[in-house]
Amino acid sequence: MSGFVVLIVLFGALLHASWNVIVKSGTDKYLNAVLVCGAAGLVALVLIPFLPLPLAPSWPYMIISTVFQVCYLFMVAAAYSNGDMSLAYPLMRGTPPLLVAMAAGPLIGEVLGAGQWLAIGFISCGVLTMALGSRRKTAAGQNTSRTVIIALVNALFIAGYTLVDGIGVRVSGNAISYTLWAFLFNAIPVVSWGIWKYRGQLVGHIRQRGHLAMIGGAGTLGSYGLALWAMTMAPVAMVAALRETSILFGMILSLFLLREHISLKRLAGALLIVCGTVLMRLV
Repeated sequence: MSGFVVLIVLFGALLHASWNVIVKSGTDKYLNAVLVCGAAGLVALVLIPFLPLPLAPSWPYMIISTVFQVCYLFMVAAAYSNGDMSLAYPLMRGTPPLLVAMAAGPLIGEVLGAGQWLAIGFISCGVLTMALGSRRKTAAGQNTSRTVIIALVNALFIAGYTLVDGIGVRVSGNAISYTLWAFLFNAIPVVSWGIWKYRGQLVGHIRQRGHLAMIGGAGTLGSYGLALWAMTMAPVAMVAALRETSILFGMILSLFLLREHISLKRLAGALLIVCGTVLMRLV
């Protein structure tokens, strides 16, 4: 994978970790998720008129992806409502690269070499090691079993929309336009649900956290847009794995902003991720 693509995906990983911290930081994780999704949709709505429509073959993929993405967003909020970000985030992000790598061959004909598998394995094992390092810390005070189940189920949705969008963006003719329309489609059901569910709290929450929601919305839009662009330049499974280096940024942000614990296991996992990232640049 070229150095430029690697840097682009790493920057997207930083953006991804940032918006997850914003969702986790407030008292109502579901409402935070609604605001972030709505902000991303608003940004997309402003930019869409300046770009061409995605080509017709990509629209079915976009619609299927919307279903996966909406489920994913609510599962993120559910996971963060039951446990530490430092436990839920690694589990949600560590297993999808392996699932995508296994499915990419039969579904889209991307067969990986031994070095590529090794790089993906390093990153996934590193992320999961960080999750194990978090579980012992949180087990006494939180429902970790429920958090683990939610996070692993969400990993299936992540793998699903990654594969679907990896195909869709390649036939869209314009990666930026595809990303913007996808986020607009995601925002419509999520914001509609939020208006119905939180009609008495929504305005006040926007006043308090609207600026953070806009930052988070731009972060999630930019993060995924960069990843989709990279998928037009490199194998989907490789980009999916490299994107999970966001856990490194998430660990740092959760330490300084959320005051969560950093264990030796999590540091060991971080080292594995770094090794996988370096190897991915070489293969």
